[in-house]
Order: sequence, then C-alpha cells, then structure tokens
Amino acid sequence: MKADKIILGVLGGVAVGALLGVLFAPEKGDKTRRKIMDKSNDYADELKDKLDTLLGTITNKYEKIWQEGEALVSEGKSKYYDAKHDGESLIAEGKSKFQDAKNEIKNTNI
Repeated sequence: MKADKIILGVLGGVAVGALLGVLFAPEKGDKTRRKIMDKSNDYADELKDKLDTLLGTITNKYEKIWQEGEALVSEGKSKYYDAKHDGESLIAEGKSKFQDAKNEIKNTNI
C-alpha cells in the first residue's frame, strides 16, 4: 500500500519538523508555536489535497472498470442469446429434415 507509506512519511516528517523547530527556535515560544501551527496546517492542507487527488483517481479507475465489466456482461449476454437462437434454429431445421426423411421412407415403403 504505497499511499499508506506516503501518508505515514508525511505525518512523521511533520512531527519531526515540529519537534526540531521547537528545540532550535531562536524566537519566543508564541511566535515559534504559531509558525509550527501554520506549517502544520500547510502540510495538512497539502496532504488533504493529495488524498483527494488519490481518491479521485481511484474512483475514476473503479468507475472505468465497472463500465467495462458491464459492457462485457452485456456482450456476453448478447452472444449467449445469439447462440441460443442459432441452436434453436438448428434443432428446428434438424427436426424438419428428420420428418421429411421419415415421410420419404414411409412413402417409399408403400
């Protein structure tokens, strides 16, 4: 699951960055916390955008596969009914020829 690894990597990077920012901050705590919060919000927004894009891509692929599956099922049904009709026609033709042969044999014996 590549997406899971990306998400964990981004979240881990945010956490490490926030920790290092607090430890090495040259400014007051309020300013540092505000910067960390702003940066965290930026990362969260970026992550949300990437997840939305990933979800959109997955949804599009799913819909495409679903449509292709429906088309295959429809085509399969069509071929089945065509074969069934052809088979029924062959059976009717065979019965007719059998009757004709039977009648011919019956007429020659008379």
